[in-house]
Amino acid sequence: MEVGKMAKTKEKVLSAEVLDKQVANFSVLYMKLHHYHWYVKGENFFKLHVKFGELYAEAGLHLDTIAERMLAVGALPTATLKEQLGLTSLEEASGGESAHEMVRTLADDFDTICTELTEGITAAEDNDDQPTADLFIAIRTSLEKHRWMLEAYLAE
Repeated sequence: MEVGKMAKTKEKVLSAEVLDKQVANFSVLYMKLHHYHWYVKGENFFKLHVKFGELYAEAGLHLDTIAERMLAVGALPTATLKEQLGLTSLEEASGGESAHEMVRTLADDFDTICTELTEGITAAEDNDDQPTADLFIAIRTSLEKHRWMLEAYLAE
């Protein structure tokens, strides 16, 4: 879907592009977390199965909130896997990851998204789009906490 299907001011197009990138990221993250939830194995199965379920529920909420923000500003979020895979900064789950690799990958993915959200916050603020900046700040705060917890888990 074209980001250009909205009033074409530079600021709105910028906000829509930044938002759509995160729609793609959270779509891929949502599926990756489902994959990990379904396929995690090992001695930490019970802990990680539950944690991955919690994380995919949260990722789904973030995805919906970001897409609805796009619609509120007159933009259309990407809504096909093909489009999302073309925009995302994340890699899909490859299959066969160990529990440790799953946790490591998620910590790295959260770091990537946090970096992009920080850039998005700055861009939104520069364009007087405080609602998008606030949205990204709230999401980044949550992901930073999750990243810290995943890193602590890996330090076992």
